[in-house]
Amino acid sequence: MEQSNIPLAERLRPQTLDDYVGQQHLVGENAVIRRMVEGDKLTSFILWGPPGVGKTTLARIIANRQNRKFYTLSAVNAGVKDVREVIEDAKRQRFFSTPNPILFIDEIHRFSKSQQDSLLGAVEHGTVTLIGATTENPSFEVISPLLSRCQVYVLKSLDVADLEKLLERAVTTDAYLKQRRFCIEETEALFRFSGGDARKLLNVLEIVASSFDGDEVVINNSIVTERLQENIALYDKNGEQHYDIISAFIKSMRGSDPNAAVYWLARMIEGGEDPLFIARRMVILAAEDVGLANPNALLMAQACFDAVKVIGMPEGRIVLSQCAVYLATSPKSNASYLAVEAAIAQVRQSGDLPVPLHLRNAPTKLMKDLGYHKGYKYAHDYQDNFVDLDYLPEKISGTTFYTPGDTAKEREIKARMEQLWKGKYR
Repeated sequence: MEQSNIPLAERLRPQTLDDYVGQQHLVGENAVIRRMVEGDKLTSFILWGPPGVGKTTLARIIANRQNRKFYTLSAVNAGVKDVREVIEDAKRQRFFSTPNPILFIDEIHRFSKSQQDSLLGAVEHGTVTLIGATTENPSFEVISPLLSRCQVYVLKSLDVADLEKLLERAVTTDAYLKQRRFCIEETEALFRFSGGDARKLLNVLEIVASSFDGDEVVINNSIVTERLQENIALYDKNGEQHYDIISAFIKSMRGSDPNAAVYWLARMIEGGEDPLFIARRMVILAAEDVGLANPNALLMAQACFDAVKVIGMPEGRIVLSQCAVYLATSPKSNASYLAVEAAIAQVRQSGDLPVPLHLRNAPTKLMKDLGYHKGYKYAHDYQDNFVDLDYLPEKISGTTFYTPGDTAKEREIKARMEQLWKGKYR
């Protein structure tokens, strides 16, 4: 069968908000971005979400809808010079009746501080309207002055209904695929391999369809799995299994297998994964899965993140490996994670319980007269820097949220707590 040199995902890229699949909380009827676009009140914003959910597509649709000049830069290969050239060109294009152009920056989290600084003036003065796209939390990766000038909108992975809509559109409207006869028996493997990523779904569909010589294409779980394994180089190109591999990496460290952890680390390094993404996930694991079983783990993970940020790659791989092995071989405890989850559940159940009067601050005479701070005992004035005092709201007094795990360090913690509180918390 005749094939197009243009990838299916590009051929099916939607041109209007009505054709856009997913993100109805942003582009659906009366949703915030649709109102902004249709009301011609566009402001700078950042789209934060996983790969393949339509960040670039949405930016292009907005530019077309408002008939604005559209500049696009990739933070992977653009520098300060490129940013300044775009801004200068935008200034030359400005006329009283012409809306300011859109500057779309893909992977804006990869921009350095100096690169982000170079955008500030243009964004603040309206020379360009900035639309940034990122797969990483902007709070950590975008400088505060720029972040304060942009709204952040969170995009979600596509759900099954969205994927079904994309699949139906592909086989019925694409100029090449609609010439084939599709027999769709099962979609579970197809959707599972896509991981909520529209581009990945369409790539997988194209790989499977191209593996059939005749007009008929059969889609079921075994065929999808088999054809992907045969074309693994295509499927895994440029980190297509991003979320699957990071999941395997985390689970290997949680499961105390340093060999598997280093293997999955190597897969990510060879696939060109952002090393700071890897380091950041290890910081999370150090707190969530190692916890107080080895309090130094969090220090090690944070030091790893800082070191990789300073020295970069390829030397950063050594630091990542050391940290991964350390975390994998550390004793594990999720007691702190369970404690905060239990406390959050209690807060949601009981609401905003009043702070006991003896724990309240009393900076004014009126507050003192009302009993604020009265009865508070300063722990350092007592033996062993401890005094038996109730620190929880009266309604939930004595509730246990943190239960130490059965590791050497946490057995020490448990013994100390029992000695101090005399069985109050069990």
